[in-house]
Amino acid sequence: MLARCLLAPCLLAASGLAAATNYTLWINGRNGGGTVGDYDSFAYWGPASTPAGINKKAANWDGRSSIASQSGHLRDALDCFCTGANWCYIAAHSAGDLMIGYTLANYGGSTRVKKNAVANAAGVCADLGGSAGGTQAGWNIKWVRVAAGSGGGSELADAGAWAISEPLVQDLRTVTARAMYNHNATRGIWFYMYAGARGALYSALLPGQDDEVEAYHSAGGVSGSSGAAFCNPRDWFCNDLTLGSAANQGGRPKWNTHSVAFRDDGEDYNHYVNGNWGGIVSVMRAAVAASAL
Repeated sequence: MLARCLLAPCLLAASGLAAATNYTLWINGRNGGGTVGDYDSFAYWGPASTPAGINKKAANWDGRSSIASQSGHLRDALDCFCTGANWCYIAAHSAGDLMIGYTLANYGGSTRVKKNAVANAAGVCADLGGSAGGTQAGWNIKWVRVAAGSGGGSELADAGAWAISEPLVQDLRTVTARAMYNHNATRGIWFYMYAGARGALYSALLPGQDDEVEAYHSAGGVSGSSGAAFCNPRDWFCNDLTLGSAANQGGRPKWNTHSVAFRDDGEDYNHYVNGNWGGIVSVMRAAVAASAL
């Protein structure tokens, strides 16, 4: 037995320590599609075989109920894969931005029990035993990347363009979304934003550049209690959404630890995933695949 336990995994097992593993969690937006609790269900995104970061997991929620009522599903995923020796990369789309922002602001400093990364059918993992177990404050997250983020809400919800009474639509109103939690309270974790600009159908309702659902003020992580018009540099009639974390043209800052990683100057990318990692998600997915290692 001793002769076969000279390798690191055996030594870790004998000492009760767990090997460190990185995971990539994908948080869906409105309408959902993946099975809640099944971390291998990528129906919202596209083929599960598509490269999308190391050890990718789908942190599914129903995409219809309120952010507050569904946050528990994300907390289960974060507990499973982002505690103990394990670390996570986070990728979110649309209302998934509200979900991770709300969860970090309200629970990111709470006491979490370290888990073993083996989930049951409900998406809950067992406590990590031995000397590697115990508790920790918050989760181990390297960064968050967001495509078409709804942290600032959408004017489509304000205008009743989604003529339904689902709770999530109420959360997506611009004033509601911006007041839902402290958007600056990211626990020091950086949010890298990807803003699409191939808007057409609802552009009259959305200020500045948009992807048909989210205007740049939301997709770009622009701070404040209400939305405003932000555009690409070639648009002379609108303040620019700046790249990086610097204040935008006109002086309006971004939320703390928010940075625009991609601005769709060519107006090539819309909001929609289309079951094939499409739209602005395609740009973010490529960046995640290259950097979530």
